Amino acid sequence: MSEQTMLNDNLIEFSKALASKAAVPGGGGASSVAGALGAALASMVCNLTIGKKKYAQYEGDLERILARAEELRRKLLNGVDDDARAFEPLSKAYSIPKDDPERDNIMESALKDACDAPIMIMELCCEAIVLHRELAEKGSAIAISDVGVGAILCKAALTGASLNVVINVKSMRDRSYAEGLMLKLDNMLKKYGQMADETYRMVLTRIA
Repeated sequence: MSEQTMLNDNLIEFSKALASKAAVPGGGGASSVAGALGAALASMVCNLTIGKKKYAQYEGDLERILARAEELRRKLLNGVDDDARAFEPLSKAYSIPKDDPERDNIMESALKDACDAPIMIMELCCEAIVLHRELAEKGSAIAISDVGVGAILCKAALTGASLNVVINVKSMRDRSYAEGLMLKLDNMLKKYGQMADETYRMVLTRIA
């Protein structure tokens, strides 16, 4: 099977760009793609389950999950560009001479803005994990392993995006703002990280 069979040029080129020494795409973009793939697996499971008599009682729920999973997938793919755009002002701020009196204010603003995209990625991944948790009970048995994979990918994306926030928070002068962001991060990682692990265990139980 050739590389072109299952992967289109955009993904191939993205992986090449990710492997290069360019600053973007980086971990934030990679996390966003991982989250999009996790959301896509939720859609796949829904598509494989909807219309099956055995799961007719869940038809309405599955259609709802499918619609939201598709929204999340699209938003997470857009997150790749959002993350790159947010990094550019920060990159420029780091190049400002340290004796420039405006440097601190510009840097602080850029650090805060650079956190917006990864926070958004984390929030979208949290939503996707919730969908997978529901699919662990309502998804077709023939695709249940994909629920586990999706949950794992979303957890990885959630955790990965958090690192892009942590590295910026460390340099913020506004410690109250920084501590508020860290509290938000910790809550998401704890609640939804545990939910992803629980979903994975539920999947193992169904396929054992």
